[in-house]
Amino acid sequence: MKISTLFTVGLAASVHAQVEMDRLMRLKTDHWNSMRAQGVFNRYDNARLGAAAPAPCVNGKSGPYSCDKVDMLSFLSHSQMGSSTKEGNDIWGWTSPDGREFGAVGQTDGTAFVEIDKSGTLRYVGRLPTQTVSSPWRDMKVVNGYVYIGSEARDHGLQVFDMRKLLSVKGAPKTFSIQNDLTAWYRGFGSSHNIVAHEEKNMIYAVGTSRSSSCKGGLFMLDVSVPANPTSPGCVSSDGYVHDAQCVVYNGPDTQYLGKEICFNYNEDTLTIVDVTNKQSPRQISRTPYAGSAYTHQGWLTSSTDMTFLLLDDELDEQDGTGIAANGRTTTYIFNITTLAAPRHTGIYQSPLKSIDHNQYVKNGLSYQSNYNSGLRIVDVRSVEADPTGAGFRQVGFFDVHPEDDAQGGVVEFSGSWSVYPYFPSGVLLVNSIERGVFALRYTG
Repeated sequence: MKISTLFTVGLAASVHAQVEMDRLMRLKTDHWNSMRAQGVFNRYDNARLGAAAPAPCVNGKSGPYSCDKVDMLSFLSHSQMGSSTKEGNDIWGWTSPDGREFGAVGQTDGTAFVEIDKSGTLRYVGRLPTQTVSSPWRDMKVVNGYVYIGSEARDHGLQVFDMRKLLSVKGAPKTFSIQNDLTAWYRGFGSSHNIVAHEEKNMIYAVGTSRSSSCKGGLFMLDVSVPANPTSPGCVSSDGYVHDAQCVVYNGPDTQYLGKEICFNYNEDTLTIVDVTNKQSPRQISRTPYAGSAYTHQGWLTSSTDMTFLLLDDELDEQDGTGIAANGRTTTYIFNITTLAAPRHTGIYQSPLKSIDHNQYVKNGLSYQSNYNSGLRIVDVRSVEADPTGAGFRQVGFFDVHPEDDAQGGVVEFSGSWSVYPYFPSGVLLVNSIERGVFALRYTG
């Protein structure tokens, strides 16, 4: 009886989560269709924005953009990067063995590649078209110099592209061939929502694949030790659809998992932690809901060394006005994960502005948050060990890529920045704006 009840509750939760994901995607699609109808994506072509001109943050402004301790080093619009749709999405980066820095810039119709020179100036190097059709959702991660690209585009599969090809591009940008320039095209799944990389273990996890497949949209595992021949050793389907995840070799305080491969999954309505060490037999450790949840989206560990806390962002709480996010201000949820089997929601951080959160990554105690209309927000989270309520968190810098709503104190909608890449050794930050293009920035705090 208990097992039957648990199954019924789990099924109901899964159905509700799918309904919420469908609603979220519909909200975004409707908003972007409205932007297209208004010609928004045609406003930021080429010289109209003074592309590539550096603009230090002075008296709270970097050109037309509000800022604090973040300088604009360079900018390229999506049209300058070869996109005919002129619409952006995700972003990631790669540093070559000799120190050159490149960005993979997601667009609805493909992936553009840029190089950042020593001064922070962006150079458009080339692009890889979408494998099938265009889609607003494209995601990429890099393992050992190969970028792995998935998309919600029909039958897209996984593109595997060797970024070392960029090193020899001189002069005019090159459009790479999806027939001849890919290292591999993996077709073990069709569409996907996000790509998760665990570079240390040569693993890629495609998440948000088809819910009707045997993987149920969970962690679709790919061993990419041989990039030309990705193979799938298994799948995590126990908690259904995974929207995003971070996978690590665990080095935290829960000693029974030391050295294990642990994935922290953001599963639509829960934080779900899974041991994936045995790929043929992964084990779910915990499944933790939280007050105020609307759509559990993404998150990151506050430290890659002690692994005691993580930050979680929810993409619909500001939109739906759930819990403390009813005021519309970007809300970050703090979890103590000292015991992996029993995570505890210990507090929250709220941004000064109204905005929806999307993606965040932590480096050296700073959370680099890409928060749609309010752009890049840099939050000092180093106080979390001393005070896990988040009361000591503070915004230490920002760069607002969407100035249209500044006078209103922010708006809760799906424009502005999609994601940020903060891991270049040079300290340059890349932010991909949906309607504008890619910004090269530097935090000066």
